[in-house]
Amino acid sequence: MLVRMAAGDLYRADDPELVELSLRAMDLTEAYNRTSARDGERRRALLVELLADVGEGTDIRPPLRVDYGRHISIGSRTFVNFGLVALDVAAITIGDDVQIGSNVQLLTPMHPLPADARRDKWESAEPIRIGDNAWLGSGVIVLPGVEIGTNTVVGAGSVVIRDLPAGVLATGNPARVVRDLPGDQTAGR
Repeated sequence: MLVRMAAGDLYRADDPELVELSLRAMDLTEAYNRTSARDGERRRALLVELLADVGEGTDIRPPLRVDYGRHISIGSRTFVNFGLVALDVAAITIGDDVQIGSNVQLLTPMHPLPADARRDKWESAEPIRIGDNAWLGSGVIVLPGVEIGTNTVVGAGSVVIRDLPAGVLATGNPARVVRDLPGDQTAGR
């Protein structure tokens, strides 16, 4: 079932293999969320065990919530403030030097529209990618299949339903490009 899920095919979250992986992730995030800011080595070890990849100098402030953890890759020097929810049924890839505000949600799962498929508990997912040096303001929600470009800023409370290009400011629900951003757009690449 894990292979089907990762491929974006329909799957059932109550599959025993997936339930076990989810329980493992819950145990690790609970341990992580109980750590002290003064216990950097333990925090780092838990993240390395939980996530697919976590770059050097990356700081994730608890609480953190994930589905599986194993589908999340985070680059170096990224800062994640309190309350990230990263539902990683499909891959979530976060670049280097990314800033993520408090209470951001990265949501890869999708549910089918036909009522009978939902009733039978079928789900699918699409990956999320956040480019280097992007900044997601507090309360941003990123929906399945979205790619946010390098150096892009997403304003607080925005809901990102489609890809955003590199080097822009986007805000709103749904998030829309407001303007291009000035400056060195190669930084963070």
